[in-house]
Amino acid sequence: MKQGGFEPLSGEVEVDETFVGGKEKNKHRSKRQHRGTGGIGKVAVMGLLARHGEVRTQIVPNVRRSTLHGNVRQHVASGSQVYTDALNSYTGLAADYVHATIDHAERYAEDRVHTNSIENFWSLFKRTIYGTHHSVSPVHLDRYLDDATFRFNTRKLSDEARFTATVAQAEGRRLTYEALTGKRVAL
Repeated sequence: MKQGGFEPLSGEVEVDETFVGGKEKNKHRSKRQHRGTGGIGKVAVMGLLARHGEVRTQIVPNVRRSTLHGNVRQHVASGSQVYTDALNSYTGLAADYVHATIDHAERYAEDRVHTNSIENFWSLFKRTIYGTHHSVSPVHLDRYLDDATFRFNTRKLSDEARFTATVAQAEGRRLTYEALTGKRVAL
């Protein structure tokens, strides 16, 4: 279900990041990486959503300026309107884009400046993890993201059309147990 168009997103594009992973306090003492809260022990994920269009997601190694700017430049056409939250890593995008930010400590929307659509995608994605999968391994997180992205981008299709599109993409591909798990099967 991996998607990814070669055409850059354009128009009004919302950009946001989230962290996926369990809370440290819920982990066994031997698995905890530190005390407290925050993104430690979680995987950073970045999402870009063209309003009334498609969403693209990607696991990122961190949420530093160089990483986020690189992904925005890779996926968004220059001159587009980019809406982000007030994270300092997004400062400096105004050189290539019409960049506007919304500070969630003050409000969630001001006229057309908001990140509510990409936040909605993150909400749907996390509800799928909690409700259907219950937990995900960081090793396979990209596959779960691809699944959620595919379902979101084909949300206006009927179930039959979505199934046909899924089968068409699977033709000629083979996923072996070894590739999936990294383990060899003893015959």
